[in-house]
Amino acid sequence: MGAIEGVVDIQEDQKDKVTIFRMKGRLDAISSPGAEKRVLENINNGEHHILLDFKDVDYLSSAGMRMLLSTTKRLKTLSGKLVICAVNINVMDVLKMSGFDHVLDLAQDEDEALRKFEVIVS
Repeated sequence: MGAIEGVVDIQEDQKDKVTIFRMKGRLDAISSPGAEKRVLENINNGEHHILLDFKDVDYLSSAGMRMLLSTTKRLKTLSGKLVICAVNINVMDVLKMSGFDHVLDLAQDEDEALRKFEVIVS
């Protein structure tokens, strides 16, 4: 079954002190505000180590990129960290074309992403 336009399904998980959001669908102008609100609620509740699993994200618009950038900036002001893992080739192309691959902390898979938090959460 294909993702409905403007819809992103988010499953939340916790590993140690890292909050993992497993996203599925499209991160676009319609879905990004809701996704950002959900992530920011967690940040405002003191969860400053956020991992976004993009394995099932099949589309990323400029609105989705703004959400990633604003979340990254917000966490930096709180001495937190955002890592994004398992980005598919189409979404990675968008990130590379925009230069966001140099701004965002990216990992190949969840294990690599969780290792990026080890220094912080130890």
